[in-house]
Amino acid sequence: MSLKFTNWGATLVSFVLPDKNGKLIDIVLGYDTIKQYKNDTTYFGAIVGRVANRIKGAQFKLHGHTFKLVPNEGKNMLHGGPKGYADVVWEVTKYQNKGHKPHIVFSYHSFDGEEGFPGEILVTVRYTLLAENQVTVVMKAKNIGNKATPVNIANHAYWNLGGHQSGDILSEKIQIFASNYTPVDSDLIPTGKIEAVKGTPFDFLKPRVIGSRSRQLPKGYDINYALDGVHGGKIRKAAVLQDERSGIEMELSTNAPGLQFYTGNMIKDVKGKDGFVYKAHAALCLETQWYPDYVNQPDFPQSIVEPRKNYKHVMLYKFSTH
Repeated sequence: MSLKFTNWGATLVSFVLPDKNGKLIDIVLGYDTIKQYKNDTTYFGAIVGRVANRIKGAQFKLHGHTFKLVPNEGKNMLHGGPKGYADVVWEVTKYQNKGHKPHIVFSYHSFDGEEGFPGEILVTVRYTLLAENQVTVVMKAKNIGNKATPVNIANHAYWNLGGHQSGDILSEKIQIFASNYTPVDSDLIPTGKIEAVKGTPFDFLKPRVIGSRSRQLPKGYDINYALDGVHGGKIRKAAVLQDERSGIEMELSTNAPGLQFYTGNMIKDVKGKDGFVYKAHAALCLETQWYPDYVNQPDFPQSIVEPRKNYKHVMLYKFSTH
């Protein structure tokens, strides 16, 4: 197993591992050049923040103050704004590519007022390759300023377990450990309700083929799940993804309360790695997170980091072949 990165957006560029026949395949979408990443609008492989996902009206209130952010999706903010963490240069502060637990650590100093967010924070993202085909992504932030701030940093890798150039992911099977989801309006902003997945096209409590409900959801999925078993930030299983073509299975665990399941609906003839052209549903994202627009929804789980306090978001991937 081998992973490659760029410090532009602390981005995962490639993720190579053997399929069931021992053939090495790259299972994440990406580009061949830095110029392509700089012009990217899909967030291929990037770290997104300061607050991932959508914020309604690009504003929120905190401790009696209203903060106006920089909109970049109509009147709303998406993934931290037009100059979010996916669009900045990170510093590589640690790197070990051999021996026990190879790892890389990216760091970024996020200033007070960046894209409208209050507070000065130091952000680190550590990718570690563990034994037995396991990878951890640990995203941390330390508030070093004197203002509280929302923090919701997410990993925006696009997965296709059949290989990045293998076509769409609609035949892959997924299981999502969530009994509830957050319905959205026409702008994909949560309404504030939390509803049961039972009896809806969003029910993946048992493994199902992703494209099996394409008649009900012809555009695909782009929805947040309220993960089960959220108690004290413990790491627990969020999703399992399987591809019969490659025999690869990916199990994802996290300490975050939510999971955005996105089936690459907006990918339109994007020229990617090796010149391959990615089309709609060429890959999927499993973005563990705090719920979208939680800053405007007091009943949602909150991630507000007060001065001198810390934020920690953990993802654990386990890979196997069958």
